[in-house]
Amino acid sequence: MREPEKFFSNRECRYFPCHKGVSKEDFNCLFCYCPLYFMGQDCGGDFIMKDGIKSCINCARPHVPDNFDEINETLKNAVRNKGFIQNDRKLSLPSEGRS
Repeated sequence: MREPEKFFSNRECRYFPCHKGVSKEDFNCLFCYCPLYFMGQDCGGDFIMKDGIKSCINCARPHVPDNFDEINETLKNAVRNKGFIQNDRKLSLPSEGRS
């Protein structure tokens, strides 16, 4: 059974489905714009470079429901390892557990 907070399918979208390789029933639109794009070549997806621009047209990684937890873990690790800075202040991560 799918966890509703980890899956959303927008069949009304004019681009649906926007990538091949995932059935319409399993196509997850939750990450419509890939949250790993900023990682460049370290995103782990199936991208190509065309005229110096990263194209993710062949990548279905964020649209596979089973990849939700792995993508979130990748994002958490990227934030931790890159030490993101905003306005000359280091950003703090929310605590792992909720109180």
